[in-house]
Amino acid sequence: MIYHHNRIVFKTSATDEQRAEALASLRNQGEKIDAVTRYVVGKDIGGEYEYGAVFAIEDLKGYWEYLTAPSHAHTDRIGLPLVEKFVSYDTTDSDDPEIAEKIAELHARRYSGNPALAKLVADLPSYSGSSAPAGQPG
Repeated sequence: MIYHHNRIVFKTSATDEQRAEALASLRNQGEKIDAVTRYVVGKDIGGEYEYGAVFAIEDLKGYWEYLTAPSHAHTDRIGLPLVEKFVSYDTTDSDDPEIAEKIAELHARRYSGNPALAKLVADLPSYSGSSAPAGQPG
């Protein structure tokens, strides 16, 4: 099982309506993407982030389905421009010693096949974690 985590801080310029729409879009990913077996989207407690989301995904095939789902692309388009600080990381119980490299390769493939997404990510003021492209400011 792979647990994909997102932690975000919105820009101060993001309106309450924009924040609500972005969070609803994250919840929609949990509802609409078949590969997601469980999810939670809500307040991030005990740290410097405002909100968090966790998506439980069975395996790498499902992870790719999650990454390339239209609902995920929609969240990227409407949500990333509103984000000041973002971290994305994974927790897994996999025994595969190459799981981190395999996850990183899926993200790299997604960015290389989607220049608009790569630009949205490059424009983030702060982005770190397992899905951040090499050289992204943290």
